Amino acid sequence: MSDEFKEGAKPVESGKESLADQPDSKSKKQTGPNWLEMLARLGLGETIARIGTGILTLLLVIAVVILLRSADNDASLTNANTNASASEPTAVPSVDVASIPQLKASFNGVPRMALLHTNIPDRPRQDIIKYTIAKGDTVIGIAAKYHLMPQTIMFGNYYTLRDDPHNLSIGAELNILPVDGYYYEWQAGDGLNGVAKGLNVKPEDIINYPLNKLDRATIGDFSNPNIKPGTWLIVPGGTRAYTSWSAPVGVTRTNPAIARVMGAGSCGKISDGAVGLGYFIWPANKHYLSGFDFSPDTNHRGIDIAGNTGEPIYSVDAGVIVYAGWNDWGYGNMIMVDHGNGWQSLYGHLNSIAVICGQSVDQGTVMGTIGSTGRSSGSHLHFELMHTLYSKVNPWSFLPPP
Repeated sequence: MSDEFKEGAKPVESGKESLADQPDSKSKKQTGPNWLEMLARLGLGETIARIGTGILTLLLVIAVVILLRSADNDASLTNANTNASASEPTAVPSVDVASIPQLKASFNGVPRMALLHTNIPDRPRQDIIKYTIAKGDTVIGIAAKYHLMPQTIMFGNYYTLRDDPHNLSIGAELNILPVDGYYYEWQAGDGLNGVAKGLNVKPEDIINYPLNKLDRATIGDFSNPNIKPGTWLIVPGGTRAYTSWSAPVGVTRTNPAIARVMGAGSCGKISDGAVGLGYFIWPANKHYLSGFDFSPDTNHRGIDIAGNTGEPIYSVDAGVIVYAGWNDWGYGNMIMVDHGNGWQSLYGHLNSIAVICGQSVDQGTVMGTIGSTGRSSGSHLHFELMHTLYSKVNPWSFLPPP
């Protein structure tokens, strides 16, 4: 047998000297085979190293988990002991079970949310209140504030407004009725049937209204009722035609006499003159309102066009002057033009007049200047448009778009 395979002999790689043969190694005594070296020679060294590393890692994880669980158990025991020592018996208030509202499984009707605040609808007023007119007020605006019709403001304050919405005077007081209708002062000789008919209601409407405090048992004969003169009565739903302020319709070149009741500007009979084209232009430079709009409910049957004192006013169509001068009904200095085709136009509150009675004018002729004469709250042009067949019409429907 070769010496290489004898017991205790170490194999030597070809061309290399064994470590055992080196001079510094001969003194060391060999005790047995090196198992790590043997595994390495078999090619298992790296595999064994990886397995060992994995086992050590797993052991460390298990150890950490055990330590954390031990710490949690200790903390739970400590908290339990603390709570047990801190807790004291407390008195429990008694509850009346019968007082607790019981829930129903079902219900009929509309569900409603539980609200801390409930809005109570406004109750109808049962009295007449006073309103002090402020700057910028209009009849329509005051009526809207109290949920009334505009004519109720007019008919509740005849002696103050005299059927003219321009008579709103700052600081003056108005009656605000609790319902739409008329406020009537009973006169000596009045009869219930006559007053009711004149205001388009029934006598019972006046008698039965609570605020009037009339007793049918003691009222007596309707033709001469037991009502003291000077008594103010609320007439629910009462209304009538307006009797003043508005200029009449039909002041034409062939019938000028109708305008004589209006004032000194009335013209006599006119035999001839220009005839209109049948369409209209704006009577002022500005094409928007500065005051009241067209409102038959407040007896304002024209529009108040914005303008400064001294600005020109124009004839909206060709025609003849049938009124030129002062008007006694509140228009101040006023011009009326008959256009010869059924149409008439009116221009009020003028500062100056530049035409005369009977004069023919073309469409666009300057006839005067804007002012604030008569019953006017400020400088503007009061303009009306009327037709002998249709009465006064809304100018917005016939003027060109602004």
